[in-house]
Amino acid sequence: MTELLLLPGLGFFLALAGAAFAAGLAGMGSSHGVGIAGQASDAIVAEEPEKFVKCLVLQALPGTQGIYGFLAAVLVLFKLQAFGANPITTLTVMTGFQILVSCIPVGLVCYYSGVWQGRVAASAMAIVARNEQDFTKGIIFSAMVETYAIIGLITTILMLTGIKVS
Repeated sequence: MTELLLLPGLGFFLALAGAAFAAGLAGMGSSHGVGIAGQASDAIVAEEPEKFVKCLVLQALPGTQGIYGFLAAVLVLFKLQAFGANPITTLTVMTGFQILVSCIPVGLVCYYSGVWQGRVAASAMAIVARNEQDFTKGIIFSAMVETYAIIGLITTILMLTGIKVS
């Protein structure tokens, strides 16, 4: 009880920081990855405009990490009842810290996964440039990187599930 009197709102702030960390880092990784892949597609599409859709699909793949981070942030906000009239702002510092820590897997893994998936997607565009029929191989290579983003999201969800707020 004295914890709340000494630092009112700090637990809630830490939990919100976790949500921001998840969405922010994952979004940064996605935007970086999508940018890398987009740069690689420019020359291909300029020379062969009919390959636009396949290049666009490859470019979009690194964008999913940002969605995973956003999903984790929304889960935190629902846990805090932040969308209702009476959000749970009286979290202990320990509970807020637990929520913050639970957001680290999705934030960090999706940041790096987004960047690396963008690089793999950019390399896969070389497949599209040379042999359009092998397009799905490039998707498979990119999807391998996606696996770790999904693992980061699942880890965050499992950790959040174990945290009790009231």
